[in-house]
Amino acid sequence: MSALADVFGSGGAFARHLPNYRERTGQVALAQAIESVIDKRGVLVAEAGTGIGKTWAYLVPAVLSGAKVLVSTGTRTLQDQLFQKDLPTVRDVLEVPLGIAMLKGRANYVCHYYLQRLQDDPQALVSRGEVIWLRQIKQFAQTSKTGDRSELASVPEDADIWNRVTSTRENCLAQDCPNVHECFVYKARRQAQEADLVVINHALYMADAALREQGISDLLPQADVVVFDEAHQLPAVATRFLGQMLSTAQLLDLAKQSEAVGLAHAREVVRWSELASGLAQLVKDWRLGLDWVQQRANRRAVPQDLIEQQEALDLMRQVADALTLLQQALDSNAERHLDLAALARTAESLSERLADWIQACQSDRLDSERVYWLETTAGGVRLNMAPLSIAAAFSAERQAGQTWVFVSATLSVKGDFSHFVQRLGLDDPKTHRQASPFDYEEQALLCVPRGLPAVQNPQYIREFVRWLWPLIHACQGNAMILCTTLRAVENIADALRELYEEQSINWPILQQGLQPRRTLLEAFREQSNAVLIGSASFWEGVDVVGQRLSLVAIDKLPFAPPDDPILEARLQACRDEGGNPFMLLQVPEAAIALKQGAGRLIRSERDWGVLVVGDTRLVDKPYGRSLWQGLPPFKRTREQEEALAFIHQKQPA
Repeated sequence: MSALADVFGSGGAFARHLPNYRERTGQVALAQAIESVIDKRGVLVAEAGTGIGKTWAYLVPAVLSGAKVLVSTGTRTLQDQLFQKDLPTVRDVLEVPLGIAMLKGRANYVCHYYLQRLQDDPQALVSRGEVIWLRQIKQFAQTSKTGDRSELASVPEDADIWNRVTSTRENCLAQDCPNVHECFVYKARRQAQEADLVVINHALYMADAALREQGISDLLPQADVVVFDEAHQLPAVATRFLGQMLSTAQLLDLAKQSEAVGLAHAREVVRWSELASGLAQLVKDWRLGLDWVQQRANRRAVPQDLIEQQEALDLMRQVADALTLLQQALDSNAERHLDLAALARTAESLSERLADWIQACQSDRLDSERVYWLETTAGGVRLNMAPLSIAAAFSAERQAGQTWVFVSATLSVKGDFSHFVQRLGLDDPKTHRQASPFDYEEQALLCVPRGLPAVQNPQYIREFVRWLWPLIHACQGNAMILCTTLRAVENIADALRELYEEQSINWPILQQGLQPRRTLLEAFREQSNAVLIGSASFWEGVDVVGQRLSLVAIDKLPFAPPDDPILEARLQACRDEGGNPFMLLQVPEAAIALKQGAGRLIRSERDWGVLVVGDTRLVDKPYGRSLWQGLPPFKRTREQEEALAFIHQKQPA
């Protein structure tokens, strides 16, 4: 504790190095709890309200411990912030020699081999824009020390060309690659092995866990301490990475690549065009044979549906047979060229996934531990598998004597951590809850409008936006409307444009789906009078300080859609065990999500604002109390006049 006091105290290291630093008791208390669990090599689940300064609170004791540390964050953006800003600051303040490294998934690093392959095949470029991007990526690869694509902002993050100049686990040539000595992925992994502290993300941590289940362990270094920041995201990430996915797009791409590479390097020995076109045609036939799924509202089917639709199952088996033939041809010629060997590994991986799905469609082998579902899109079919529970698999990742620290602003439901703890299978961890230092009763108001229609009513969106309009006008825009569906985003944006037209208002409406998320957020921070309307990805990770954001409105309570296949299976499992799935699963999940959305409003001690939740179930239903009691202690009202008075009172003269 004395060491932490010397760092965080009013006369400590931070105060000496940073002119505007001031001691925060909550930050010190959290750091002490983390220091204690590191000493005891235990597990800590800690909720740290907005404004605590949780990043320094976990970095300082982790660094001072002298242990090998992994810090896992929710997103690559947070990774970059930690590595480029927070860690250098802490290292300077503590004045300790600290080797740091950042490690991302291989898809984030330019691959010299596949970059050269694309340069050698200019016909693979589909537009003039890709020609320009390829030139920029080539120059970047020659000058960059890391090869991390996030450093090349001129090529859009979602540009398809990145898929062709990066590698996957299946098509990586590993030690056989002619560029192995300059490989950015290998360089990053070597640096991670040598560093004292490595910054990763949850997706990479769970990808490593999934590979270890298959006996592969070459991603992450061994660590004494693992800190999971933004830990509330872990259950969803773990579910995704401990499952698997297979798409018709992957199969068609394999067929296309196999034909081109086979003809280039083993033309005389295999009828590549015949094998590839045979697989591609069967994949297309299979997609057409699933039109009955496309007609469903949710465009989904489960193994039981395919058991009853034998024709669709037969087509799936034919695809598997054609895939096996192509895989055998690739295997038997793998020694002829590195690209054939890489495609053989890809074919094997896809074949295993497809076989697993077909096996799940045997009526006597329906698996109660895993959830399988098929979904159709305009472009194809995706086969999905996810574990019913991640508890056993996740908790098994903790090595003997390893410290785990889970930190987030939203881990508890009314101070109870049991929902989060049970989902991850944590065995009797220490818990710590540190409330935000903000004066929410003074800074913020929660309003649940009186008299709005039920959220299921067709008129609800229109009435909700019209009710919001006086508040949006009073705040001069500077509002964020958080929605539970993309359809609601569109409908609310249309209703707001209609109002603007009536009122001859020309303020910016920033709508999710029309521009990338990063672009929307930058525009929102820079433009006055803007209203940002977004869905799931905007409920968290949005940090807008000051009066650019004075109003946050939420259209509905964020219950997950009941037809989600994983949730549906978990609800049924809860019923089978005699539990109440609504109260045990759906309400806690909604409470955490609602707290995330509400957390967008107050980001500093000087902020003020109004939170509007249009869904009157928050006050009308008995379970509503569990939801609003989990929110920060805002003042509360149901009257529009009181909300307007609060805005006018807070606005600068």
